[in-house]
Amino acid sequence: MRFAILGSGSRGNAALIECGRSSLLLDCGFSARETVARLERHDRHHQRLSAILITHEHGDHCRGVASCARRFGVPVWMTAGTWSALKGQFDGDADIRLINPHEKFAVGDIEVQPFPVPHDAREPCQFVFSDGEARFGFLTDIGSLTAHVEEMLSDCDALVLECNHDARMLRDGPYPPSLKARIAGEHGHLENGMAAELLARIMSSRLRYVAAAHLSETNNTPALAQAALARAMGCEPEWIDIAEQEEGLAFHHIADAWV
Repeated sequence: MRFAILGSGSRGNAALIECGRSSLLLDCGFSARETVARLERHDRHHQRLSAILITHEHGDHCRGVASCARRFGVPVWMTAGTWSALKGQFDGDADIRLINPHEKFAVGDIEVQPFPVPHDAREPCQFVFSDGEARFGFLTDIGSLTAHVEEMLSDCDALVLECNHDARMLRDGPYPPSLKARIAGEHGHLENGMAAELLARIMSSRLRYVAAAHLSETNNTPALAQAALARAMGCEPEWIDIAEQEEGLAFHHIADAWV
């Protein structure tokens, strides 16, 4: 199993998860043209895609999903709540697959375990992916930690974890009070210290790779996110990868993450 990130941040999010002959696009926050260009940067073609999986209906995660589904000719998986928010964007013949956020399903060779998260959307969820042996956790767009989230992310071999903002930078930054309250609220986004707290709680001997994602370009820095997660793991900050807005993150083979 391997994954790459096409872009991560408030201006658009998308990731690729691959296993065997299956290739899953997680979120689609870019236009169809931009998605194709970002796939090509990672040496991939859209004809290889098996499906699109959407975490929730916010534009930075689904802006291009309807146009990409039409152009790529692939099914789109999402919760019923997310579908209720997005169905007006799709043609009548779109192949929509509704998921239960508490039940596993498979997209070809990729086993997908969804789990609900506290975020200000209709029925948001995040995911753990598996090939039957390795476990890859993906967690962004979550405002507070829950025991269920911790349980779902336990025993992962690799993890992409939201480090949206630094609490002090958000507090002292230029955003209006209402937006600051939304971001820092229980249904907002994960702050560096909370991300580190979660990481410390779920640390196991299996976890050998961590990347920070969905960093705010206004209220965070890669160095601050790396330092927070590194303290939780007891490693050097450079060991923590950063998923960038423009460049994303290059492919990583989960089984090779610790080699």
